[in-house]
Amino acid sequence: MASSKPKSDPGDVVAMLKADHRKVEELFERFEQARQGDRKQALVLEICTELTIHSMLEEELFYPACKGEIEEDEMLDEAYVEHDGAKVLIAELLDSDPDNEFYDAKVKVLSEMIKHHVKEEERPGSGIFAQAREAGLDLKAMAAQATARKEELKMKFAGGNLPPPQTRSYTGHKMVQSQPLEAPAPSPGAD
Repeated sequence: MASSKPKSDPGDVVAMLKADHRKVEELFERFEQARQGDRKQALVLEICTELTIHSMLEEELFYPACKGEIEEDEMLDEAYVEHDGAKVLIAELLDSDPDNEFYDAKVKVLSEMIKHHVKEEERPGSGIFAQAREAGLDLKAMAAQATARKEELKMKFAGGNLPPPQTRSYTGHKMVQSQPLEAPAPSPGAD
């Protein structure tokens, strides 16, 4: 028997967030194909902008609405930590360029982190999105709020004017930057 709800309701915040996921996945794929540094940097700026806006929508609207309403609140804690890990890489990428030794590796790791995060949110039956639907949250009203906020943020961040990422779960430990480890020199007489 067919469900009475359409699978992809454009007026539903979950459908909106899933559409954001698909867009970012496509941008990561385009980055993988890019060869020129200026094209890579433009794609990274687009990826970082999309992820920044998306995470703000989830953190300001969606996750707070889910808190205490879904079965597994610890999934929300994990989502915040995953966002914060992505924000660290976003900050690194925005302050870097394709000539940096680790640029492509950082984009790859960010892509993998986002794939994992998306899988957790979209898992059928038990992901955050499924639990939000099951809890009966007003996903249509949230879509209206999210759409308005998204447009506001797009205008605010136009031209790459992104703010420094704000982490919620990272406590600001001091870190020391060092040089990458070099391969050890071969031992004398080793063949």
